[in-house]
Formats: sequence, structure tokens, C-alpha cells
Amino acid sequence: MDFLSLFVKDFILQLQSPTLAFLIGGMIIAALGSELVIPEAICTIIVFMLLTKIGLTGGIAIRNSNLTQMVLPMIFAIMVGIIVVFIARYTLAKLPKVKVVDAIATGGLFGAVSGSTMAAGLTVLEEQKIPYEAWAGALYPFMDIPALVTAIVVANIYLNKKKRKEVAYSTEQTVAAGDYPDQKDYPSSRQEYLSEQKEKGNADNRVKIWPIIKESLQGSALSAMLLGLALGLFTRPESVYKSFYDPAFRGLLSILMLVMGIEAWSRIGELRKVAQWYVVYSVVAPFFHGLIAFGLGMIAHYTTGFSMGGVVILAVIASSSSDISGPPTLRAGIPSANPSAYIGASTAVGTPVAIGICIPFFIGLAQAIGGK
Repeated sequence: MDFLSLFVKDFILQLQSPTLAFLIGGMIIAALGSELVIPEAICTIIVFMLLTKIGLTGGIAIRNSNLTQMVLPMIFAIMVGIIVVFIARYTLAKLPKVKVVDAIATGGLFGAVSGSTMAAGLTVLEEQKIPYEAWAGALYPFMDIPALVTAIVVANIYLNKKKRKEVAYSTEQTVAAGDYPDQKDYPSSRQEYLSEQKEKGNADNRVKIWPIIKESLQGSALSAMLLGLALGLFTRPESVYKSFYDPAFRGLLSILMLVMGIEAWSRIGELRKVAQWYVVYSVVAPFFHGLIAFGLGMIAHYTTGFSMGGVVILAVIASSSSDISGPPTLRAGIPSANPSAYIGASTAVGTPVAIGICIPFFIGLAQAIGGK
């Protein structure tokens, strides 16, 4: 009973966080028909500053930390990013009226990380004075990149298999009729011809991994964070960090939360264009993914001393879905997937659930387990 009452109390307190209040406020004024618009250029600058600050924090912390303590959480972050994609592939993709490529793309977006959700989580931890490793924010790319790469590779493998089946069927029909494409230079047997066509298809449809990783690294979100990480690790940016990035962090985050609330409401209409199962997935997935990460984080907690605050961060980034770098990467890597499905599911439902409910949920869970 003490566990439940403590959890409920902490959960309610987290919902009153100013960071979450701005998100809810944005959704409310959008629902009321407000014409408030924050220019895209301002949002871009805010995102750059927030992620640069997180990168600087992580870089400075890594420089002053024992790297061996980071290994297990990093491995778990990679595992979660990959697992989330396969969860979508074999759950969401099996539901009625859900296309497989759309489901895989949705899994990739939910496996990738939202910088704004992570920033919100870090802020709430600081507001509640819950300690965590300063380098925990650096787990971002270790979950984000594997998720996007896995989604694109799995989607392309699926599409290539589908294409090869169609080609094989067409070839079978052609060969059965005794009509080879090139009569002057065709194999001596039907089986040789089919084998050559299969090998040719495999060569043409081979998925290249490095371009996907390169594109992810060059995305605006990861670029900003990796820049901050490198500067914090190899230079001495403490003066500008303390005088500018750190003091401005919460104010900028509140503006971004307001914008995300407005955008979330505006994208709800996109989900009407696709199967309603995306709504169910978008509500359930953040909790399920976060619980997987929370469980793995607890293993790190008991084996390496990973803090409960760090466990929460791992769970929060797992429950988030990419809102900056993920969509353009998936548009390029899986062009046949429907953006209304995966972006609508992420922005309209997934992100509000992750920020408004999952953050207080996992903080409350960690405090209840930790007895604080």
C-alpha cells in the first residue's frame, strides 16, 4: 500500500511540472482555435541550443568520469533501439489495415530518440532534485542511430523480398511460356536462367548500411548534440556553458514544449487518414518501450551502480519518438512508407504521452522503488 500511495503522489506532482504544463497549454490553445504561431526558424535555433547544451553537459561529464561505467547503459541503449523496431514489425504490422512498411517506419521513429522529450525529462529530474549521471544524455545517439538504421534495413529487406517474389513469379511465367528475354544469349536450361535472375536481383537490392548511418549523423539534431559532446569532451567550455547555455535551458524548453503541444493537436487529423490501430500503438508503445529500458537500466543499477535518475533517463528516451532527425531520415530511407502514419502517430499521440505521462510515470516508479 505504501508503494502504491507513494507512486500515485509522485505521479501527480510530476504532472504539475512547468515543463509539462507548457505542452498541455499548447494543446489547449490549439484546440480552442488560437492562431499563435512560433516561426520555424526560432524553433530550429531553440532545438540547436537545447541539444548543444545536453551535448556539452555529457561531454564535460564524460571527460571527468570513469568510462567503464558507461559501457553497460550504452549497450542497453543500442539494444532497446533495435528491439523497438522488431516489436513494431511483429505487432503493429500484423494488425488490420496496417501496411508492413508503415509499421516498420513507425517502429523506427519510436525507437529513435526525441531530443525535446529527453530535455524535458532531464529538466523534471533537476526540478525534483533527483541525481543522475551528467553523461546520461549522451546515450541519445546509441539508441537513435541503431533504431533508424534497423528500421530502414528491415524495411528494405522486406520490400526486396516482396519485389523478388514478384519478379520470380513473372520470370516463371515467362520461362514457362518458352520466351527468354534475350534469345541470342540465354542459359542452356530454365534453372540456370532463374538462378541468374535471382543473383542479379540480390545484387541490385543489397541494402547499404553506411549511407544510412551517415545521414543520421548529419541530421540537425544529432549534429548539434555531437558537436556539444565533442566540445565538452575536448575543450574547456565551462564559462560559456554556465553563463549562457545552462541558464537559458529551461526557458527555451518551455517555448519548445508550447510549440510541440500546438503541433501535436494539429497532427491529430493526420491519424484519421490511416488505420486507427496507430492510435492504440502510440498510447501503449511509449510505456512498453520505456518499461523494457527501465528493466535493463535496473540491471545496470544493481551491477554497476547506475543511478535511479539514469535509469529514468534511459526509460524516457526509450519511450520517446524522434521528432526532428527521424522523419527526414525515414522519408529518404523508406520512401514508400506513409508519413501520415508514422509522423502522425509520433507527434500527435506518442510525444504527448511520452512527455506528459511517461516522464512522471517513470520518475514515480523510480522513487517508489528507491524508497524516496
